[in-house]
Amino acid sequence: MKLRRQKHAKKNMGFYKHNFDFREPFQVLLDGTFCQAALRNKIQIREQLPGYLDGATQLCTTRCVLKELESLGKALYGAKLIAQRFQVRNCSHHKDPVSGSACLLSMIEEGNPHHFFIATQDQDLANKVKKKAGVPLLFIIQNTMVLDKPSPKSLAFVQKLQTDQLVPEHQKQSIVQLKEKEGLAKQAGEKRRKRKRAGGPNPLSCLKKKKKTQEGQEPSAEKKKRRKRKRNRVKAEAVQSVQKNEEE
Repeated sequence: MKLRRQKHAKKNMGFYKHNFDFREPFQVLLDGTFCQAALRNKIQIREQLPGYLDGATQLCTTRCVLKELESLGKALYGAKLIAQRFQVRNCSHHKDPVSGSACLLSMIEEGNPHHFFIATQDQDLANKVKKKAGVPLLFIIQNTMVLDKPSPKSLAFVQKLQTDQLVPEHQKQSIVQLKEKEGLAKQAGEKRRKRKRAGGPNPLSCLKKKKKTQEGQEPSAEKKKRRKRKRNRVKAEAVQSVQKNEEE
């Protein structure tokens, strides 16, 4: 199972390295929920995460996350001690701190330019992160850290990017124009075919052919009758000649 998880993590990391230019050291933004889950499951984040991501990491958080943990009191005191060991990244909420989830979302705005990972157990935050392209998501299941597979948003972004690279903008416009012309040509062709089908075959031509056939049959029947009458006449003349000879 461990090898399988490691294989999936390597595959997912390859996706972000290749398509979103993630490089070591990987910057991982952690919130209080992730720190609390790591404490509860006895996970040594600093020691275990570099091995799982197969690269050097920088664990970091924000002032808003630390303020939130302080406000929650003794219940999350252990998580606060863990978070305080990490580097603190500057956010835009110096005077008016916001919730940890809102702060982390603000850190990955505008396409996640600093290439942050988000490590959280907050399902609502995780769903919002998945709606942004190019943001790897880490969470803990039982006693194991897991790198989530690329979100549909990230996959769609990469597919569009690859299509744009394969087809330059001027070629796209040419393709659109050609499709429009092709559509008009098809419509005109359909109209011409419809007019041709509407005419249909000439029914009189069939009747004429039948009439010719009948006319062609009549002379042959008439000839047979004539030949029959001729044979009968020849026979009659022969009989008369024989009778005349006998009388003489």
